Amino acid sequence: MHISDETIKAIQNSEKVVFLTGAGISAESGVPTFRGEEGLWRNFRAEELATPIAFQRNPKLVWEWYDWRRNLIKPLYPNAGHKVIASVEQKKSSFKLITQNVDGLHQKAGSVKCVELHGNIWKTRCTEEGNVADNLGSPLKNIPPMCECGAILRPNIVWFGESLPVEAIQSSYETVEICDLMIVVGTSAVVQPAASLPRIAKNAGAFVIEVNAEETPISDMVDDSYLGKAGEILPLLEKYF
Repeated sequence: MHISDETIKAIQNSEKVVFLTGAGISAESGVPTFRGEEGLWRNFRAEELATPIAFQRNPKLVWEWYDWRRNLIKPLYPNAGHKVIASVEQKKSSFKLITQNVDGLHQKAGSVKCVELHGNIWKTRCTEEGNVADNLGSPLKNIPPMCECGAILRPNIVWFGESLPVEAIQSSYETVEICDLMIVVGTSAVVQPAASLPRIAKNAGAFVIEVNAEETPISDMVDDSYLGKAGEILPLLEKYF
């Protein structure tokens, strides 16, 4: 694949770098989307289970679904795309990764400066005190898992009908407004507010690169768009950092 001179120059001159990632990069590691037919479980759809109402009605059922998801994700490994992003973080003093993914593969690859817009499936939150903690058990010993205070724990995930964490979205907006290079990887660019971030970066003067399996609503807006697998394209870009 040919990398344009404009992209090479933008990467070489970059000082403040932001990556935005979506389900596409995780799919290359084998993570299912858990949406539509692919995510059907016991005849339930994700939209029926990933809601506060579903959890309030039947926390055991919701946790059984999340336990099933965690068991599917646990043996999977970061791909070359994840590893490149972690590598670029080591090279740039001003760096931020913003991800819509909840699978924790970026952290497995070594990413540290990471904003998780939709939470993390390997973390739980106390429904009473709000404390967030790692929970790597798979399969879970107890369903639903309980907090030491006696309250039920919930997955630390942003469910349908819930707002994104204020701190995460504010941090994302502030970061893209001052970056000079943004690389958007594996996202459909339709889920808000993440979908608006590339446009904000572009309007603020950043060079925006898209890496995705197919064209998206932002393909005509970005400076360069590369169609294909993140695990194949990102290593080609990495050499210019």
